[in-house]
Amino acid sequence: MASGIRLVRRYPVVALTVAIGLVGAMLALAGAGWLVAWIFSGYALAIAAWQAVGMVRDLLRGHWGLDVLAVTAIIATVVVGEYVAALIVVLMLTGGEALEDYAGRRAKRELDALLARAPQRAHRVVDDHFVDVPIDEVRPGDVLLVRPSEIVPVDGTLRSAETAVDESSITGESLPVEKRAGDDLLSGSVNGHVAVQMTATARAADSQYQQIVALVAEAAASKAPVVRLADRYAVPFTAFSLLLAGVAWWVSGDPVRFAEVLVLATPCPLLIAAPVAFMGGMSRAARNGVIVKGGGVLEQLARARTAVFDKTGTLTHGSPELVAVRPEAGFDADELLALVASAEQYSSHVLAASMIDAATERGLRLSEADAAREAATNGVVARIRGREVVVGKFAFVLEHAPEARRTPIAPGELAVYVAVDGRYAGALLARDRLRDDARETLARLEALGVTHTMMLTGDAQATADHIAAELGIERVRAECLPADKVQEVAAITERPVIMVGDGVNDAPVLAAADVGIAMGARGATAASESADAVILVDDVSRTAKAVEIGRDTVRIALQSIWLGIVVSVGLMVVAAFGYIPATAGALLQEFVDLAAILAALRAIGGRRDAASTVAAAARVGATAR
Repeated sequence: MASGIRLVRRYPVVALTVAIGLVGAMLALAGAGWLVAWIFSGYALAIAAWQAVGMVRDLLRGHWGLDVLAVTAIIATVVVGEYVAALIVVLMLTGGEALEDYAGRRAKRELDALLARAPQRAHRVVDDHFVDVPIDEVRPGDVLLVRPSEIVPVDGTLRSAETAVDESSITGESLPVEKRAGDDLLSGSVNGHVAVQMTATARAADSQYQQIVALVAEAAASKAPVVRLADRYAVPFTAFSLLLAGVAWWVSGDPVRFAEVLVLATPCPLLIAAPVAFMGGMSRAARNGVIVKGGGVLEQLARARTAVFDKTGTLTHGSPELVAVRPEAGFDADELLALVASAEQYSSHVLAASMIDAATERGLRLSEADAAREAATNGVVARIRGREVVVGKFAFVLEHAPEARRTPIAPGELAVYVAVDGRYAGALLARDRLRDDARETLARLEALGVTHTMMLTGDAQATADHIAAELGIERVRAECLPADKVQEVAAITERPVIMVGDGVNDAPVLAAADVGIAMGARGATAASESADAVILVDDVSRTAKAVEIGRDTVRIALQSIWLGIVVSVGLMVVAAFGYIPATAGALLQEFVDLAAILAALRAIGGRRDAASTVAAAARVGATAR
């Protein structure tokens, strides 16, 4: 009963139409058929007038939609006395909105699940007891309790000895992840069967899960360009329908034939199929660990011809390992590494963590800087124990130490140069490992029609050439600044262009590309905000998956649109010869609507994803053997 009341409140016009139909049926049984005709006709004309207002507004904005067919069909059926058919057309139009709403809710349930799971409160430790506080009041450094099976409220680190967490809603990883003291905990993940304590490292607004929720909200509110594509079918479809109805009337001499044809030309399949398919595609992408910020992104992914990749953290793991320290006269290896690691504490570059880890492993003591500043994409300048330490690219260090010289590097290596107090102090070499699935990702993209590839990186030319040669990438541009990357992407003629990156320095080029995809698993906020899609897992192969989902979604949307058109046209032709009465035609059109919706819901793609997962596992197993 309660669910029925909720449905009536959610869809009042549909409920009113059904109620009027039931009242009319009772009046007809009571012998008041003349009253039924007046009620049905008056109500249908009122709905037609309401629809016509919206239609006129659209026309004034230069938007020729399909509502004109629906309005014409209602008026025509009323004029020729087919008032039952008129009410059915009204039910079809108003019910179409309800069907679209239901199908949209069904299609985007993965997106809704992310929103519904957003934590609201946290258990903060205060004087040896726990106090429930709104999640927005949590600050970095707060000690929190996470009870069994509770959602981790904010990003933090584990204080307790160990636990297992479910990160499937964040990373897509289906198996529980073992965590030990000091390990990172992602907000939105679900704690295991043991209560644990954690230390917050970020506010709620800055935590991983809240960023995902913001992206989801933006995605759910978007409208796909292919919906406008469906509207572009309106002009020829409307013209053909009116022409066919007019010819049927002229040949038969019966004005009823005009109404019979137009009843079957109502536009619900075109209006419903595209939005449902694109919402389903966005839901499928979310289930596969990719948040897509709108249906238009899926359409661009479907047509993409070029893929451009950043190197570090995208095609490689983004965690280079220190392989050599080459000090110059006056410095030893440990002293140089300690100075570099101390300075890199104030850098956001991916190499910084590698230098700090290497120094820590050697037991070197790091110093706090009296002052520090980072030159984005170039390096960092820090004053440490009264000495100016400059760490970064060769050109950047050369500006501070004119006698600096390049050091030889092997393929796959990169060099970090150092100057101390205006003197060249040496270089450190690091090597970044290629991602295991990078080569397969490029092959899958090519199979999907993305036949051109390019790599843009700020690293040295030799390092970039080595990685490109291993992967078979066509074009390479090394030693790029953010502006250089933007210029390179703008100059590409094979469009649309996908750009995949992960760092803050990639944010401008991600925004400039036709489709910017951020590898957001590490929380690169600037990259994620400027991108059109965000990969939530540290897995570059999801790029190919996103293209696959885009192609499937557009194909299914267009198939659903054409299904509605073809079936409607076929029925209209039959009706033109007088074989389908107006009332029967209106009922048949309901089945056409249902068929279009069911066809569009295929974009959710559960079975296809399961099949592709099994196939991918088989490929991995074959490689391992």
